[in-house]
Amino acid sequence: MTPVKSKTKEAATVSTPREKYFEAVGRRKSAIARVRVYTKKASDLSAPTGFSAGKTDENTEELALITVNDNDYANYFHQNKKLLDIAEAPLKKLKSVNRFKASIKVLGGGLHSQAEAIRHGLSRALVMFDPNFAKKLKKSGFLTRDPREKERRKYGLKKARKAPQWAKR
Repeated sequence: MTPVKSKTKEAATVSTPREKYFEAVGRRKSAIARVRVYTKKASDLSAPTGFSAGKTDENTEELALITVNDNDYANYFHQNKKLLDIAEAPLKKLKSVNRFKASIKVLGGGLHSQAEAIRHGLSRALVMFDPNFAKKLKKSGFLTRDPREKERRKYGLKKARKAPQWAKR
């Protein structure tokens, strides 16, 4: 009998230190955001490529280190100031824009509901990091999930409440 050779090759292992993170889920309408919040180290203060850390054009505020679906969040939201403000509102409220970096996977809904889902998930993850943040974030309404959803279509109607045209005579 011949010996059987194992075909498993030893993969080259790259020792990458896994960073500690806090994960939470945020929701709004049909948008779902899975948020991972990492604390920044001294080596992370110089932003890697793909991030928009630095001064913005209009004012002296700095952008947070956030990636959404492997894109910089400013590019993901097409530089829309309103959506950027919604997404990073929890960090601005806690005055810790440069203290954390976040990696976010978001799907479903439109850009506005995705931004609000990110805000909800980011707030939850920050509370997991430090429960003392909860009071400020709850007061601002960032920890409350907005329950408003699209109303279902009813039979006999064209949409949720729109009835077909009706003629008396």
